[in-house]
Amino acid sequence: MKVNLISFQDKAVKDLRVDIADALDNYRRRKKTQVVSLQAPTGAGKTIIAAGLIEDIYFGSTLADGTTFDEQPEAIFVWLSDSPELNAQSKQKIELKTSKLRFGQCVTIAEDSFDMEMLEDGHIYFLNTQKISRNGKLTQHADDRQYTIWETLDNTIQNKADRLYFIIDEAHRGAKSKREAGTDTTIMQRFIKGYEYTENGIKRKMHAMPVILGISATSERFNTLVGNTTNVGLQKYVITADDVRSSGLLKDRIVITYPEDPEKNNDIVLLEAAVEEWLKKCKRWYQYTSEQHYANVDPVLVVQVCQGHNGALSDTNLEDVLAKMEEKVGTPFKHGEVAHCFGEGTTLELNGLTIPHVKASEIADDHKIKVVFFKEALSTGWDCPRAETMMSFAVRNDPTYIAQLLGRMVRTPLQMRVMRDEFLNDVKLYLPHFNKDTVKKVVEELQSNEGGEIPTEINGESLEEPTYVTWTVHTPRHARQVEPDPNQIDLFNHMPGNSVAATTPADTPAAETAPPQVPAASNSTGTGAPEYIPPKSVTAPVPSGGQQSAPTIPTEHILQGKQLEMIPEFDRVEIIDFINAKGYLNYLVRQDRINDYLKSLLDLATLLTHNVIYQNARDEVIDDIVGLIRSYIEELHRTGRYDALADQVLQFKLSVQVFDPFGKALQENYFNDFTLMSETDLDRQVRNADARLGRYGFPNIYGSRYFDEENPNAHKIDCVLFAADELCRAKLGEYAKNKLREFSGKYRVAVANKSDACKRKYREIMADSAVVSEQIFAIPENIYVKEDPDGKEYENHLLAAPDTGIARIKLNGWEADLIDEEARRSDFVCWLRNPAKVSWALCLPYDINNEKKSFYPDFLIVRSDPAVDYVVDILEPHGNQYADNLPKAKALAAYAKAEERIGRIQLIHKITDAGNKSRFVRLDLTDISVRDKVLRAVSNEELDHIFETDGSFE
Repeated sequence: MKVNLISFQDKAVKDLRVDIADALDNYRRRKKTQVVSLQAPTGAGKTIIAAGLIEDIYFGSTLADGTTFDEQPEAIFVWLSDSPELNAQSKQKIELKTSKLRFGQCVTIAEDSFDMEMLEDGHIYFLNTQKISRNGKLTQHADDRQYTIWETLDNTIQNKADRLYFIIDEAHRGAKSKREAGTDTTIMQRFIKGYEYTENGIKRKMHAMPVILGISATSERFNTLVGNTTNVGLQKYVITADDVRSSGLLKDRIVITYPEDPEKNNDIVLLEAAVEEWLKKCKRWYQYTSEQHYANVDPVLVVQVCQGHNGALSDTNLEDVLAKMEEKVGTPFKHGEVAHCFGEGTTLELNGLTIPHVKASEIADDHKIKVVFFKEALSTGWDCPRAETMMSFAVRNDPTYIAQLLGRMVRTPLQMRVMRDEFLNDVKLYLPHFNKDTVKKVVEELQSNEGGEIPTEINGESLEEPTYVTWTVHTPRHARQVEPDPNQIDLFNHMPGNSVAATTPADTPAAETAPPQVPAASNSTGTGAPEYIPPKSVTAPVPSGGQQSAPTIPTEHILQGKQLEMIPEFDRVEIIDFINAKGYLNYLVRQDRINDYLKSLLDLATLLTHNVIYQNARDEVIDDIVGLIRSYIEELHRTGRYDALADQVLQFKLSVQVFDPFGKALQENYFNDFTLMSETDLDRQVRNADARLGRYGFPNIYGSRYFDEENPNAHKIDCVLFAADELCRAKLGEYAKNKLREFSGKYRVAVANKSDACKRKYREIMADSAVVSEQIFAIPENIYVKEDPDGKEYENHLLAAPDTGIARIKLNGWEADLIDEEARRSDFVCWLRNPAKVSWALCLPYDINNEKKSFYPDFLIVRSDPAVDYVVDILEPHGNQYADNLPKAKALAAYAKAEERIGRIQLIHKITDAGNKSRFVRLDLTDISVRDKVLRAVSNEELDHIFETDGSFE
């Protein structure tokens, strides 16, 4: 493949290869159709997975355990979908992403020219259901067509069943509802059940396909159809929503905006809001890609207009829409920046701007396009990750259509989650003619069409009361009131000629000496200087003598006994930079492990080397592994066992699994003469050994160091022997596990201070290495949050609104009281609400009922420290009545042991003292004696006793 498959995709390809081989073998033995069902949520890369599987079947593959599948260059694939556009897109994607397919190997079955007795070996044929309908040309004989498509397929089934694979894309579309599945026959179902038909009075039949791969985001209907069909075998493979969600392939959220009052906020108002949102996306994407050295995303604004009636192109006034957009942008669009996908296919002229027609599938790659107009032509055959914002003038309130369209817009443009700015992980849709109820239906339809567990959060919000807001560290400076210093001279009150200057503070009321109040800046941005607001002009009365008196300060500007200090209360940017540079330990808990420790170690060593973090990492690992192989071989020579084992390699008697395309083991009768082996057969075992050693080329590396001219195959035999020995592989796995943890612990902070690309790769490597993996804690500069309108306004939250520096957060009674208590500390700076189940949040693993779970402590507290600038604390207020009380206490204790740079790590209970006063009792797990007691505790009662003996109050 030309692209590196994401770990869950690579695993799917390997597992499906085994399933397909089993299915083909079952068909060969039983002559019954075998179906493999691949269910993968939106964004999983179903076409890429299928392309990887096709390449593996054509060219052979070796699994991590050494299992090898022979190549099958004569294999025939038929790819069926219900749309020509979808077929073209799949064909293009397969041709572009595979690296081994030859030119012309992918063939579109054309109605006008296709006429074959049987499909040719070694080709991938693309077919859509529209071409094989009852009236389709392919299903009818003609002067220029000797064979119908049904005859061609049946002849192929009858003669080439051992190499024919039938792939159904979007398999659920051809299945009926759950009640009807198995009782009706659509075109797609003919390939599963077989098809009997009559042509010119003659009864004909196409047999069912031997092996079928059904691909779908929601496979329930398809699986029900197959399950209700007699003499059909079914294997299921499911890629979970969590797999896709953690990969970053999809946007985190879809936010649908609608007006509460459609009359007041009409479609033009929402259009302006959509354009404003799109302009923000353009600016933020440009900033991020420039800083991280990526190609610019060039976000696209998608505008759906109404159908036209009575000969009109559209009932939407396109000229007004374009003019309003240009007004909001502030500059006219240039040629090529606006395009349309109308079915008319003609070039438009609007307000003097030429607007060309483009195919939906061409939008993603044409980065000059900024705005796309369409009616109803984008819901299928279209994936445009650059589509960041959409506005719909549609008035028919069709939730199904909107849901289909949104399903195509959720992919991330860089195929990864943006770590610094959560605003870029969302897609926004504006629907002026929808309301709360219809938006709810859109959400339900989207989940139904794209799979019940679509790995994207979907929410609606009204334009008047936005649900989601941006919090950032880039907030304005605020004027802070401080008590005046009585020993400080006031320059203005001691100016010559100022009669007030001679009066001491004791003689004059504070109201007369205080300076006028300066209004706070209203449009300050980030760390810039506050806006300058000129003082009000004061007219001083002139006495009759002609001598001007001192100006009178208006009393409404007097601030009693206070001074204003134009400095930020705390520097949010400085604090977040401090925290992120520390690379504090974080964890990720997954359901299963994707890679073994060896592959993860090799990937991490490569990352450390390439990013100049530890340039000798790769060489060190190579030296260690080559040393393990050499030590084992020397031990075999020393004990006299080498020659006998080497003979077994040459006689192909080692336990090596090699399969034909049917999944049948070959070693039983593959060789008639076991005394000698060809060079090709030995190389097969070497490839098998390389797969077991992580596909890193260790046989070649080992050979470059220990090649023996007198015995040129000796180094190959050495590697085969090492890889075939279970004890050696176990020793290698233990080494890889320990070395991975060593590298992670030693260089995690260095990775934290590298680029986002480096940190993202580190996260992927570590996440795939274990169920619980070590990660880097880093807070984004901007997050997108669902703000509670009933929440309390906090000025001391680390992330806050960009215009006010305030975060509106709803805490329960416990939590609010605890934050108030913390804020009264003399060294308190700010706090952060640690959100649950958010990718960047601080997560700790804990054990409950023999299962690993994720735990997100409630609060992070930042305190000042003159020695190290800042100290970060972790606080978890938690009731002792919960079953997870002790497991979470142990998790905090284990974290305190692993990450010693945290200030306080406290589990907090609330009690009522003898005076009937509620107080917080704190158990600090950074205290070694307390930590050890908690780690040894076996019950909640024992933990309560530890609180009684070691808890403290603040």
